[in-house]
Order: sequence, then C-alpha cells, then structure tokens
Amino acid sequence: MSAVDLETEAPNEPPPANWREAVADLLSARIELIRLEAGQASAEGARKAVALAVMAISVAFAWALVLVGLIPLISESSGVKWPVIALGAAVLHLFLASLMLLRLRRPGRPAFPITRQEFQRDREWFRTLKPPQ
Repeated sequence: MSAVDLETEAPNEPPPANWREAVADLLSARIELIRLEAGQASAEGARKAVALAVMAISVAFAWALVLVGLIPLISESSGVKWPVIALGAAVLHLFLASLMLLRLRRPGRPAFPITRQEFQRDREWFRTLKPPQ
C-alpha cells in the first residue's frame, strides 16, 4: 500500500466518534506504516548484503583463477616474469573491489520517509487540537 493509497482511503471512512477513537485510529495507521517501511528498509539491507557477498566471492575466485591459470601463460607468451604479471593482476582486482566498495558506501534512500512525513503532519495536527473538556 503506497502513501497515495493511504490518503485516498481516509475520506471513505466515517469520522471517529471521539478523540480517543481518533488517536487510536491514528496510532494504528502509523504502526501499519512503520511495518511497511521496515520491510522496505530490510529489503534494502538484504540487497546490500548480497552485493557484498557477491563482491567478496568474485574477488576470491578471480584472484585464484588468475594465479593458477593465466599468470604462467602470460609470462611464457610475453617473456615478462610472472611476479610482475601477478602484481598487475592484483592491482586490477583491487581496483574492481574498491569500485564495489564505493558502490556499497553510496547512501541509499532515507529510511521511513513516509512515516517521517506523517509524524510531522501529526505534530501539526496535535498543535491545532483542542484538549477535551
């Protein structure tokens, strides 16, 4: 359910009978909103964890494959000693790993944006609310 869905459903409901019912409805709606956004935030965290795991496994396998297979072949065909080729491969893979690290460090979307907006609206509403008499 999106914020638009939440806003369009409200006019169809009858108004609350008293202020306690209004506050209870408000809290219920906010809890549901927090639950939905918590799911979105956890999905974002899971995507980052998967990217980190893929990066680590890829770096390890690429490193092993370079060491085992390509370094001796390149060394023999080019006449360059194998330690020089191994260091070049290491620099290349460290560069790729640093690019992935930069991607992971890039800030994602702010967590709970709709909830924050709704809490701000609630604060404004509470300021205009008259206490029960």
